[in-house]
Amino acid sequence: MSDASASATRITPGNALRPEDIALATQTGTAKAGEDVAEYALRLGDDALILAQRLGHWISRAPELEEDVALGNIALDQLGHARSFLTYAGSAWDKSEDDLAYFRREPEFRSAHLFEQPNGDFAVTIARQFIVANYQFPLYRELARSADPMLAAIAAKAVKEVDYHRDHSTQWVLRLAGGTDESRRRIVAGLALMWPFVGELFEDDALTARLGDSGVVPSSLRAEFDRAVAEVLAEAELEVPAAPAATGGGRHGRHSEHLGYLLAEMQVLAREYPGASW
Repeated sequence: MSDASASATRITPGNALRPEDIALATQTGTAKAGEDVAEYALRLGDDALILAQRLGHWISRAPELEEDVALGNIALDQLGHARSFLTYAGSAWDKSEDDLAYFRREPEFRSAHLFEQPNGDFAVTIARQFIVANYQFPLYRELARSADPMLAAIAAKAVKEVDYHRDHSTQWVLRLAGGTDESRRRIVAGLALMWPFVGELFEDDALTARLGDSGVVPSSLRAEFDRAVAEVLAEAELEVPAAPAATGGGRHGRHSEHLGYLLAEMQVLAREYPGASW
């Protein structure tokens, strides 16, 4: 037995669980997602995949070289999370991570609307990242205790990386708010633009109710999110936005006008040359 198949739940940084380990575990029958767990993993994987695609656009465009590297690394972290969740989700339907990333139509994606929102200027991206990180951190921390060993293993690795994402976005919120009048105006505008999409992240539905101990009830995370965000905004002397909630519906395949353009760019090569490798 190869080292990759020796354990399907390795989580330490030097011996971390990889998508290839998950694929091998599913192929050998060590792990296979049930239908509900697969649907749940699909949601989390799509969130991470779409965000990775958005953040990747900043490479070579960030306001300073160090930030170019930082946003690129965060995009890669999110892509790694996406690969793991999608590989595990695909085990329920005999599909690969590539099948799910490149050969689904827009209504088949289950990402929340926040993740597909355009980058805007740098402050808008930071505002989106600040919200995402403060949502994903408690989500993955709780999911690391999932009754599903594979979901728990993926989350245990991801939460360590998202902890860095949370600190990165927090420092930028404080820096922009305390910088010039223009930087403060932009972070205020960015938070106001992204805030309507917060509510969808914490919506429960029939799937999250059926998951029981295997998943995390989204609404259970809201109080901690509100508290963490409010503490940072108070330090930045900013107010929590009071924008009305957007319609949402991403978990059920109803997306904003932005996702189709993103998917067209992300999927074009794989669809144009199916099975190609380099």
